[in-house]
Amino acid sequence: MKETKVLEEGDASLLSESLLKIAKRELREDKCTREQSLEQLRNWVLKNEDLQNVRCDDTFLLRFLRAKKFSVPMAEQTLLKYLNIRRTFPHMATKLDFLEPRMTDLIEQGYIFAAPKRDKHGRRVVIINAKGLNPKFHTSCDQAKAHFLTYECLMEDQETQITGLSHVGDFAGVTTAHVTNWNPTEFARVFKWGEQSLPMRHKEIHLINVPSTLKWLIDFVKNRVSSKMKNRLNIYGSDKELMKSVDAECLPQEMGGSMPMREMIELWKQELASKRDLVLALDQSTLLSDRGIHRRSSYNSEKSSSGTNFVSQIESIEGSFRKLEFD
Repeated sequence: MKETKVLEEGDASLLSESLLKIAKRELREDKCTREQSLEQLRNWVLKNEDLQNVRCDDTFLLRFLRAKKFSVPMAEQTLLKYLNIRRTFPHMATKLDFLEPRMTDLIEQGYIFAAPKRDKHGRRVVIINAKGLNPKFHTSCDQAKAHFLTYECLMEDQETQITGLSHVGDFAGVTTAHVTNWNPTEFARVFKWGEQSLPMRHKEIHLINVPSTLKWLIDFVKNRVSSKMKNRLNIYGSDKELMKSVDAECLPQEMGGSMPMREMIELWKQELASKRDLVLALDQSTLLSDRGIHRRSSYNSEKSSSGTNFVSQIESIEGSFRKLEFD
C-alpha cells in the first residue's frame, strides 16, 4: 500500500514583508499562487504510484516550486529527478549523517560549511576550502556526501529557498591528488545530474586561488552549464579582489572576514544537529520507477553541444589529470 509522510507544515506567513517582496519579484510568488501550487503539487505526490513516503509539508514542496518559479509541471519533474539522483547514487546522496566519523572529520577540517551571517542580499554563503579535504583519507564519495548534506540542511530553510545561495571556493592547497580523487565517468554523471536535479538557486559562485593548471578544468565545466550559471561564476586573484564582491562578514577571518573559521564551523555543527533528523528521514522517500521523468534526446544521448559524448570527453582527459603540476 502506498504511504506518504506528512510532516508539520512551514508557515510562509511568518516570512518578513521584505522577503515576500523578493519572492514576488523573483519567483512570481504570492499567497494565492503559493497556496494553489502547493495544493496541486501535494495532490500529485499523493496520487503518484511511483512515489512512497515522500514528504508533503510546505517547506519540502516549496523548495521545488520556488526553484522552478512556481511552474508546477517543472517542479514535479525536479522532484522526480531529485529522488532519482538519490536512488542512483545512494552511496553519495543518502545516509547524510554529520555525526558519521568521516563526515565529522570533513566538517571539523572546514572543507565545507555555511557562514552564519547572510550577505546583503539575504543569502547564505557556502564556504568550500580545499585544504580541509585530505585526498589520502577522504574519497570522492565522502566529498559528495558533504556537499549533499550541506545543501539538504540549507534547503530546509524557506528564507534560503527564496534568496538562494552564494558560494566561495578557496583552491589554495589543491594538489593532483585532489583532482584524481574522482573517477572521471562518475564525476561527469554526478555533475550533470546534480545540476538538473537539486532544487537550489545558485546566485553567485566565487573562486579564489585557482592554480593556473586547473583553470582549463574550470573552463571545461563552464562550457557544460547554462549561460546563466556561467555568468555567475567569477575567479579572483586575491582576497582583496574577492572582498569587493562578497560581504566580509560572510567570510572567515582567514579569508579577510572577522569571525574565525573555527567559530563558524562550530555554529554550522549546531545547525546540522538541529536538522539532523529531518535530513536522515529523507532516506525514507522512495522512487519506485523513473518512467515519469521526461528526457530530452540530448540528455539520452549524453551529447555535448559539439556532438561529442560528454562522459567520453571526461574519460579522455583522465591522463591529463594525472599529469597536472600545480603551482
